[in-house]
Amino acid sequence: MTYGPAPLDALSALLGARCATGESVLDQHGRDEGYTSPARPEAVLFPESTAEVSEILRLCHAARCPVIPFGVGSSLEGHVVPAHGGVALDMMRMNKVLAVNDADLDAVAQPGVTRTELNARLRDTGLMFTVDPGADASLGGMAATRASGTNTVRYGTIRDNILALEVVLADGRVIRTGSRARKSATGYDLTRLMIGSEGTLGVITELTVKLWGIPEKISSAVCGFPTVEAAVDTVILAIQSGLPMARIELLDEVQMGGMNLYNPDMQLAEVPTLFLEFHGTEAGVAEQVESFREIAEEMGGSDFAWATKMEERNRLWKARHDAYYAGKALRPGAEGMVTDTCVPISALAEAIRRTKERIAASGLIAPLVGHVGDGNFHLLILVDPADPGDVERGKRLAGEVNEIALSLGGTVSGEHGVGTGKLRYLEAEHGAAYAVMAELKQALDPRGILNPGKLVTV
Repeated sequence: MTYGPAPLDALSALLGARCATGESVLDQHGRDEGYTSPARPEAVLFPESTAEVSEILRLCHAARCPVIPFGVGSSLEGHVVPAHGGVALDMMRMNKVLAVNDADLDAVAQPGVTRTELNARLRDTGLMFTVDPGADASLGGMAATRASGTNTVRYGTIRDNILALEVVLADGRVIRTGSRARKSATGYDLTRLMIGSEGTLGVITELTVKLWGIPEKISSAVCGFPTVEAAVDTVILAIQSGLPMARIELLDEVQMGGMNLYNPDMQLAEVPTLFLEFHGTEAGVAEQVESFREIAEEMGGSDFAWATKMEERNRLWKARHDAYYAGKALRPGAEGMVTDTCVPISALAEAIRRTKERIAASGLIAPLVGHVGDGNFHLLILVDPADPGDVERGKRLAGEVNEIALSLGGTVSGEHGVGTGKLRYLEAEHGAAYAVMAELKQALDPRGILNPGKLVTV
């Protein structure tokens, strides 16, 4: 594919100072939180309306100039790196909550609204938006990367919590997919097509998302186990028993060591540990807690620590969300290569066992965190960025973890997405369907200007 330079004169005329070319802003929009090599865009554009996004894409389509949508930059696989130049389309000024429909349990928001901003807007309604990937990501970025997180086992991923989208296509056309109705049997499901497309099929400019009632009672806990297998088997049995767990997170003994270093006032046993949360009525939560305790104790679980007050729960989950920084405390000065995979839950213990064998063989430190309720786990592979051998070992380990997941009927990413970091595994995972993805890309973006080099190649 041949690309042209950015039509800077026309873009400057449209946006004025919101077409930025300063070195610092270019650097900021040339990388994400992953380990992909950075690359500068020619300019960074800050649209404030769907009409402006449409005109930007019309101009860039005519000039064959790549366009890379950008949210808060918290992606982990090089999604927002402008591998072929072009312009970064920073969507964070489109940050309004347009409507909250209490009776229908939905809200309409622009893509630059973050998950915490939406929940702050909902504070007086008794409702909540449940998708929590850890980072304070934008709704548009979460939809583009098919995000999930700690609440997935109860409330689903972002895919399950979007009813409709407004999307600008590569040539500037604006379409709406879906509606506020909870179901539809009409036409192709274009909403789901756009979710997880990583900015390669269109630019999301509006989202209609599902909301949930805040439960009457919330109780959180941590529980240690003698082995990872015991912790995972506890989760499997709890789910098979019908316990409606809201959150189930696994931190291995290595990650717990990092957590104690990073949070010196929160010392927990350095053993495989489950972080749990139960939602429901007062009586329902009490019943769930007792049932889970019985299952866990049968598997060797012990040292339950409960948190029912909001400040205690927030402290507990903040520690979980700080896992990246806690893991880095295990090797000061190291950088983290973050990877994730997802397997059928029955294969999770085997996947983790094989992964730990590969970690030991690599000689690297790689703490593990898992959304074990849905078979998803993450590694933070700590490497010395100044040591090429260390970096190569880290990349090799990440590749071996991907291959383990595929061998067990899983996927190379449960929530981080593909970007450029996992592109080489897509054909192995999807087979002939991967060629169909390329055909869809060609049909909707024939000039290949939307985030080129990501997800699919044409």
